[in-house]
Amino acid sequence: MVRSLLIRGMLIGILAGLLASGFAWVFGEPQVDAAIAFEESHASAPAPAASTAAGAAQTTMVHDHEEEPVSRPVQSSYGLVTGMVVYGAALGGIFALIFAFAQGRIGSLSPRATAGLIAVIGFAAIMVVPQIKYPANPPAVGNPDTIGLRTAFYFGLILLSIVTMAAALGTANRLAASFGRWNANLVGAAAYLVVMVVAMQILPSVNDIPADFSATVLWKFRIASLGIHAVLWATLGIAFGIAAQKLLQAPASR
Repeated sequence: MVRSLLIRGMLIGILAGLLASGFAWVFGEPQVDAAIAFEESHASAPAPAASTAAGAAQTTMVHDHEEEPVSRPVQSSYGLVTGMVVYGAALGGIFALIFAFAQGRIGSLSPRATAGLIAVIGFAAIMVVPQIKYPANPPAVGNPDTIGLRTAFYFGLILLSIVTMAAALGTANRLAASFGRWNANLVGAAAYLVVMVVAMQILPSVNDIPADFSATVLWKFRIASLGIHAVLWATLGIAFGIAAQKLLQAPASR
């Protein structure tokens, strides 16, 4: 049964990746192009006399950036689709394994409801909450010297969010018999929020966006970033839920 769920999860993940890549191409890529144009316009501007060395260093960095092993047209077409499909397949497989563990352990939910709940929780814990503290930025802007630090903080917060969410769900499940499912869920949700709010207060903020960068482009890019993952998780939650329901109910219908 787990193998069947895993195969379905990966296939639906591929579908989710295709849909997400289409969304990214329509709504995300124009913002990336605008960010690249911003970077190039600043790189071509003459540097002030007092900062000739810094300007030369920046020009060297930009030239190094332009010499990419994969061209921009490939990145925004075949590369985009390939990356999203591979990511979607991997996410779909993980989603299926989580579903196989969770089904029947988080109340008397149907397979479709379980898949939908996992999708909502996963999207919130992995994407929405971490991006409140560290929202997505266009790849062509920001200080390259701090990209490692920003990445470490971001993925650290994702890991903390996942662990805290798992602990909150486990706590709610244990309290359900004593306090009822609804009250137990409220306790778990409150515990998760408290931990994440405290963590966000402790972790440092990183803001490398230039002051003259377009706020409209930045906003549209961040919304598109969330939208891409919303498409992924929504497709998994809906399509996998339907597939799992048919699979798990098939023996009973014979």
